[in-house]
Parts: sequence; structure tokens; C-alpha cells
Amino acid sequence: MGQSSSTNLTSLPDLALHCLRVAEGSPADGLVEPFFDYLIGVDEASSVPTGGVGAAGGAVSVPTPAELARILETNEGRTIGLVVYNAKTQRVRDVALTPSRAWSDQPNASLLGISVRVCNPAVALESVWHILEVLEGSPAEMAGLVPFGDWVCGWAGGPLHGEHAFYDLVEAHLDKPLRLYVYSADLDNLREVVVIPNEKWGGSGLLGCGVGYGILHRIPRPATPPATGSDEHFSSSARTSDAGRA
Repeated sequence: MGQSSSTNLTSLPDLALHCLRVAEGSPADGLVEPFFDYLIGVDEASSVPTGGVGAAGGAVSVPTPAELARILETNEGRTIGLVVYNAKTQRVRDVALTPSRAWSDQPNASLLGISVRVCNPAVALESVWHILEVLEGSPAEMAGLVPFGDWVCGWAGGPLHGEHAFYDLVEAHLDKPLRLYVYSADLDNLREVVVIPNEKWGGSGLLGCGVGYGILHRIPRPATPPATGSDEHFSSSARTSDAGRA
């Protein structure tokens, strides 16, 4: 069980723990959003966080993975507070959850059920690829990619970095299944898509779709804000890039 509420923060840290995956049924399931959420603080002193980092006097600002592991082990079975920045909404929220291994049959299961990496949250959504036109009968259409409504955020191997990373990944998976994590702006959700890049489908490109990258092709903020609480917005600079075809 857990709960969340919005909170304020004056600035983003240079580094944070990027939440890459959340295991189904884990303590973090439904409370932490993979790819978009960044852990920027942990509060051991407050069972329910009330005012963001340091509100209860026990917050650890941006713990390292080792520090996070220690905190979770120390507080197994006890509710702690996480301070989480969401790159998609550009808001910070407080989340209360209870570290536990009871959700899994594995004796060494993660206490939260998340995998993380250290990175800069300010540039979180620079490396996303906007799906543009999708050609009929193409691998992109067969995989269910939605023209102008889908964004590629990463793949089974993790996030991608740099404009050409996605194209290189597609070429490396010629005639092989490629598992992509795709965000839908229409449904505001992240899903896994399996596409098989190939040259035999009868059209142009390995995927048969246009792909946009850069400031004009960033993921839009959801139209509906959180129902309760206050929030703080953040922005970061980004460069513009032309659209291409995959």
C-alpha cells in the first residue's frame, strides 16, 4: 500500500536516480512511472511525506544506489517517503510506500521492485523519437505504432542517447524482433511494442515511418493536471533537429 501527493521544489538536482523499470505487483507498482520518474529524495523520518525534501528533517537528497539500498534494508516493512520528479509533467510529488519482499517468491527480490540508473533529470526527455507518418503495410503499422501520437522512449536494453541512437538500433535489429518502450500521448501510458525492421515489406525504410527528433518533437505535457496539491514546473534548453525516416 502507498499514497502520493504533490509537493514543491525550488530547483532540480544535477543528478537523480532514473527509474527504468517497475515490477508488476511490487511496492512501487502504480506509484512510480518507469522512464519518466526520477527519485530525488528519500525521507526515513516521515511515514507520510508532507512537504517535500527535508520536510520531516530526515530526507536524504538524491541518494546513491548504495545509499538507497541501505535505507530500504533498514526500513523493510516500514513506510518511508520518496520525493519523485516526473519529467513528463515537470512536477514533483511525494510518495509513501513500504519496502517489502513479500510481493515476490524470490528470496532476494528488490524491496521496491524498481531498477534505477544515475543521470541528469534536466535532460530527461531530450532523447525521444516522435513517430510521424506510418506507411500502410509497413513494419511500423504491423507493430501498432500510432502516427503522430507515439514516442519511442527506450528499448529492452534501456534508454537511448543521441539523435542517431535509435536509427543505429533499428539497423542492428534488421530482420530481428526489437522491443521498444513507446509512450502514447492519446492514452498517457507507456507500452511495449515489438517491431521487426526489414527491407522486404515493399516500401521505403526499415520501419516504414517518419521519425522526428529534437525540440519540436518532445513529448507534450498531459492536458489534465493532478487533481490535488500544488506543483512546480521546470524547463530545460534543447536543440532542434530535423525529422527523418526509419
